[in-house]
Amino acid sequence: MDEQSENRKVDEGGSGERFAHWADGRLGPYSLIRAKARRAFPDHWSFLLGELCLYSFIVIVVTGIYLSLYFHPSMNEVQYNGSYLPLRGQTVSEAFNSTMHISFDVRGGLLIRQTHHWAALVFVGAMLVHMLRVFFTGAFRKPREFQWLFGFLLLVLGMFGGLTGYDLPDDLLSGTGLAVVNGTILSLPIVGTYLSMFLFGGEFPGGELVARFNTIHVLIIPAIMVGLLVAHLILLLHHKHTQYPGPGRTNRNVVGLPLKVRAVKSAGFFLLVTGAIFVIAALAQINPIWLYGPYRTDQVSAGSQPDWYMGVADGLLRVMPGWEIDFWGHTLALDNLIPLAVGVGLFLAMGAYPFIESWVTGDDREQHLLDRPRNRPVRTALGVAWISFYLVSLIGAANDIIATRFHVSVESVTWAVRVGLFVAPLAAYAVAKRCALGLQRRDRDMVLHGRETGVIKRLPNGEFVELHEPLRQEDLHLLTQHEQYPPIAPGSNGNAGDASADTGFARRLRVAFSRALYGEGAQIPKPTAQEYREITGEHPR
Repeated sequence: MDEQSENRKVDEGGSGERFAHWADGRLGPYSLIRAKARRAFPDHWSFLLGELCLYSFIVIVVTGIYLSLYFHPSMNEVQYNGSYLPLRGQTVSEAFNSTMHISFDVRGGLLIRQTHHWAALVFVGAMLVHMLRVFFTGAFRKPREFQWLFGFLLLVLGMFGGLTGYDLPDDLLSGTGLAVVNGTILSLPIVGTYLSMFLFGGEFPGGELVARFNTIHVLIIPAIMVGLLVAHLILLLHHKHTQYPGPGRTNRNVVGLPLKVRAVKSAGFFLLVTGAIFVIAALAQINPIWLYGPYRTDQVSAGSQPDWYMGVADGLLRVMPGWEIDFWGHTLALDNLIPLAVGVGLFLAMGAYPFIESWVTGDDREQHLLDRPRNRPVRTALGVAWISFYLVSLIGAANDIIATRFHVSVESVTWAVRVGLFVAPLAAYAVAKRCALGLQRRDRDMVLHGRETGVIKRLPNGEFVELHEPLRQEDLHLLTQHEQYPPIAPGSNGNAGDASADTGFARRLRVAFSRALYGEGAQIPKPTAQEYREITGEHPR
């Protein structure tokens, strides 16, 4: 159909069709959609983690808009005269008073408030698990480095968004957490005092904290997160979707569902996620500020526990010995500085690893097939060690609760966590690496000798052996399709890149990293075609 015939057909249509044609001629959205609609989207359950992040974020935004209509971000003191009788007549801040009003006097306010809080927990948890899935499968490789950075920034911003939102009600629990935050800020050399005065608007707790945190929580962080999400989705559409290895799947194609089918499934998943969060919020109480009461600088909430994603920092602070040193006339509070540096370093290591691996391998090709975690034993072991350190730190954040529940001393729990922070990651690294190598060795044996059938046969000499059946070609492809990088030798030029391009310390460091990731003991050589032919007598296809 030529352009004149198409225009004539549009003119004969309704006003909506004419407007759509007018908009498409100037903005081109439908042309773009038609171009992308032919793409396939892999249908694996792990890809739902990214959608879970997106849909929980939508719930956060919608419920946050509702709450902002009733919340008053002010620390001015008023008298509480709401429906909750035990606090009636007490002097509270406007922030606390409005939060109590939302919880007890606004229809559905408590449900929306708890939904907002639970959605934030789900978002950060889904982001962390999604990032770990990307890490273990190598989905961060070229051309998705920026997507990894955007996801990493979304995780960090989600944590800080939760922290600032958690402190808005101005209750005793949030105030206790803010006192810890203020102590950490004050421990920073030279700039700590100025940062504290700027953040709190004077001496802690100041009079501007809630207003400033509200601006950060409602405007700044969400705006940045929306921009990162949009950029992330644009890059997702621009690049081909990653997929797990399998028959017919290569770096040049994508096997999956059409866009229309995937969109319908995603819409259903969105409704399931939203409904599940609302059900949790309706059944599980969270952050009951009326039990804590308003914040008082002379009081501390017993058994104070932050949200789980900030528990790492709190745990490191709790188990750190009270070390201080004098340096050039200044007192350095190492009991705050060291946990702060370790916590920041923990997440920076996570964000920087893909670039370190890319530098070590020197692989500049586009990678659209995901790795099986067993085929990258050192990377997998490093990720498991990272998780173990995170979990031990979380245990440290609950040392007082553990001591109370199990009737042991706080000192015993603290020392156990201190030892665990060093021992657990090393043990987890060793166990995860050995498991991955064992699975690689099992794959190698299956390729060369086939699958065990469970059928026992007696040979003429009286020996009993178990019969094996050859693997299907699809299984052989799955177990042998992965690429194994050779370690860099000083001065060599191989698949891992040209080490001679580096000089001095950088060259030695790159060689050391390469040997650690891909050297002897870091991977089991996969079977070659000659080995397969010698044992089975067949030619691999």
